Amino acid sequence: MKINTAFILCAGFGKRLNPLTLDTPKPLIKLNNITVLETCINLIESLGIQQIIINTFYLRDQIHSFINNKEFISKILIVEDGNKILDTGGGINNMLKHTNEENVLIFNPDTIWKKNYTNEIIEMEKLYFSNQLKNILLLVKKELSFDKNLSGDFDLIDNLIIKNNDRKFIYTGCQIINRKLLSDYKDKNFSISNVWNDLIKKKELYGFETTEKFYHLTDLETFKKLQDL
Repeated sequence: MKINTAFILCAGFGKRLNPLTLDTPKPLIKLNNITVLETCINLIESLGIQQIIINTFYLRDQIHSFINNKEFISKILIVEDGNKILDTGGGINNMLKHTNEENVLIFNPDTIWKKNYTNEIIEMEKLYFSNQLKNILLLVKKELSFDKNLSGDFDLIDNLIIKNNDRKFIYTGCQIINRKLLSDYKDKNFSISNVWNDLIKKKELYGFETTEKFYHLTDLETFKKLQDL
């Protein structure tokens, strides 16, 4: 088994990066003269994935123009959220209508997805299929976060995600999910965290720990610090 399709979530407003995002969608913000979206696509292509689906809403025309003007190796399809933004879960459900794949790899381009993540994502994929999982999240310990203001989301015990008071791990913005998991969520607009919380209650949400340092476009202050690296 292998993942053949990746989703990139590009519909958000990026309000915490105002005024940068008043005229530019967050995925097209540049660090070291390359957009964070292109960095993410380069990682996906390094994984050997041929099909990428991107969802858009805010300043969508700029994302269309960017993809049309670049010559990426992979086949890239752009899907619109519609008249209203769909949130993460609704956005993923809408993107699933455009592929027959059972399992997809999903990225938030807020993270700086360098190619040094390649081997760990391949290992996460192996764990996912060998254990016949339905959802697995790439997590990082808080001390590896460049932005020290980020709070933890979860804890991890033998690849099983739990929530307790420690919350030593941050969700990096990369996950693998099986399409059947979302079939019970009928609302058009919902957060993917609803799915995670339901799985945690059933002890069925899994995680894979990355040892890479975590760089995330949290806000304007963090963006300015990242430019100095």
